Amino acid sequence: MIVENVLASRYASQQMVDIWSTESRIVLERELWVAVLKAQKELGIEIEDQVIQDYESVINSVDLNSIREREKITRHDVKARLEEFSELAGHQHAHKGMTSRDLTENVEQLQIKKSLDLVLDLVVASLSRLGRLAVENSSLMLTGRTHNVAAQPTTLGKRFANTAEELINAYHKANFLFNNFPLRGLKGPVGTQQDLLDLFEGDNEKVSLIENRIAETLGFDEILDSVGQVYPRSMDFEVVSALVQISSAPSNFSKTVRLMAGHNLVSEGFQQGQVGSSAMPHKTNTRTSERINGLSLVLKGYLSMVGGLVGDQWNEGDVSCSVVRRVALPDSFFAIDGLFQSFITVLDEFGSFPAVIEKELLEELPYLSTTRLLMAAVQKGIGRETAHEIISEHARKSSISRREGLDELSFVELLDSDDRFPLKEEEINELFNQRTILIGNASNQVQSVIEKIADIVTHRPLAASYKPESII
Repeated sequence: MIVENVLASRYASQQMVDIWSTESRIVLERELWVAVLKAQKELGIEIEDQVIQDYESVINSVDLNSIREREKITRHDVKARLEEFSELAGHQHAHKGMTSRDLTENVEQLQIKKSLDLVLDLVVASLSRLGRLAVENSSLMLTGRTHNVAAQPTTLGKRFANTAEELINAYHKANFLFNNFPLRGLKGPVGTQQDLLDLFEGDNEKVSLIENRIAETLGFDEILDSVGQVYPRSMDFEVVSALVQISSAPSNFSKTVRLMAGHNLVSEGFQQGQVGSSAMPHKTNTRTSERINGLSLVLKGYLSMVGGLVGDQWNEGDVSCSVVRRVALPDSFFAIDGLFQSFITVLDEFGSFPAVIEKELLEELPYLSTTRLLMAAVQKGIGRETAHEIISEHARKSSISRREGLDELSFVELLDSDDRFPLKEEEINELFNQRTILIGNASNQVQSVIEKIADIVTHRPLAASYKPESII
């Protein structure tokens, strides 16, 4: 019986799964072996063209059962895959001058880079949608909340812009990592490149050339100069940290959607045939937003796992990190991919209920304007702390009467009747009615974020039109 990887089978896209599948990894390893053979031949090692052709012809002939049976004997995964590949090709030229980590480390770094590239596309696709929604909702005023308590007016467009701003910052950090992620290279068992030097009869220039050619083949601009058998595991921590940072904006937004949906202000979308509850037919739960928050938590768990490998390397290397990395690296990318499949779906299907938003806003508006009252009172000559105390006193009285279902005490009338307070009813109402002023600089902030998004999209224009895979 084979137990499926839930992150891969239920949440991640097929494109991400393909990068990390066992078959794909084996093919990438074989392609690296062939690339090394070609470079060795070009640099003077005697290898017949037919040998390389024979290896190339069986690159995609992957028999997992056969390899698994070999590993039961060798108890060494790379040796089992090497024996399989060489037997299929009918030669024993692959892996000359190399050690296992010359194969696995570089292939894993290639998988990381391919995955980061896909994640960056998903981020751009999300930013494009956030920008559109920010523009569409730039004037839809709603009750802003701090500590989940009504605070000041804001706009729904600014909430989208807030999410985009955080995601933009994470994008730039991850993009820098993608462009500057260094390859371990061909360094041998303890990092000294002795075996390659022996193969090339001490020609250090050829050793450098072959390493540079492999880096270019794999798409890396930088190579680490001095490592042991493995590259520093702090680099894995940096990668997963970047994924956690990228997940933060969608997770924050999803929690806000869940809170807003609970008051019927917005909907993440509810499709024909979708069921919210098996027991309560009326329910339209924010299940996709909940999934985003759940996957964000899973990702933080993997960050903790790879964090345990940081600073834990024995001498030139050991294999205690292998089991952790075999789980944490692919699953981290499956989790972030599934998170963005869900996030983009929410953005595509998102809807708001302006009438409900307006009703809540009108109920809260007097309390949302207390900071304007405070500033206006100060300008009339009253001390700030005195004004703060008066406004707070009457706001509480009015709010308590409303909450307890008593005859509601008008906040405005309470202030108007207080001789200590310098503003009268007409002046207070005028402050409340200046709705465009109440949202402060929100519109300009949204526009600034839109411009940042546009600049990012120009660098990955195809990503903006990305369509998520159907989620279940």
